[in-house]
Amino acid sequence: MFRRLIYNKKVSALKPHHRQYVTVVYQFITPNKMNISVIISILFLLFSCNGKNTKFVEKDDTLKDTLKTISTNKIKTESSKVEDLQNEVMLETDILFNGKLNRYFSLNQFQKVFGKTDSIKLMSEEAPCTYIFENGDGNKDLDDKYLYKDGSRFENTKQKVAVDEFRFTKNNFILFKGKKLNSITTISELRILFPNATKNIGILDVDEEGELQVIQLREDGNNISDGHIKIFVKNGKLYFIHWWFPC
Repeated sequence: MFRRLIYNKKVSALKPHHRQYVTVVYQFITPNKMNISVIISILFLLFSCNGKNTKFVEKDDTLKDTLKTISTNKIKTESSKVEDLQNEVMLETDILFNGKLNRYFSLNQFQKVFGKTDSIKLMSEEAPCTYIFENGDGNKDLDDKYLYKDGSRFENTKQKVAVDEFRFTKNNFILFKGKKLNSITTISELRILFPNATKNIGILDVDEEGELQVIQLREDGNNISDGHIKIFVKNGKLYFIHWWFPC
């Protein structure tokens, strides 16, 4: 009776895979010689081992999660470093020419903001490498024109106009993200706006201009466009801006 009572109250509380060890103990200990304190010690030892094993598994899982987090953060950090080293982006939507027009506008808006053109040339005569307003099939309209005003050049097709090259002559300026840039904007000010691009500043020999410093900006953040924006600097001051696209 004593043997059964101990089993029911103590052993039945154990998990099945622990009961076999207690049964072995019973086989070698007779009821008359059984020491209750010994049995309690055995049970305590079994529970303690079970608890330690559980904690070990938990710690092991925690270590795996920690290593996974460190690996993920490392990838994000390296990706961020690559992004931080790229030249800055100048989105068309972040620019207002003379504080009023985006890069694309109507012929009527051109006349209101810039006035009458200084000269007009057919683009077919100039034979540029690319057109801003190309047709869907890649063909160009023979009557597309270049409009020239105060040194700036605009592309025109029917009633649509786009900025191709913008000169900071006279009172011309742009608002870039609300900041005014004009002919008195210094390269030091440009370094604040475009720190990476100005680190990579180069020299370009421009027709009828000679050698000018040039800063290259990206057209979009995902590098989808094959083109880029060139900002030219002359005598340490902002000179003109040009949208470049490969042939």
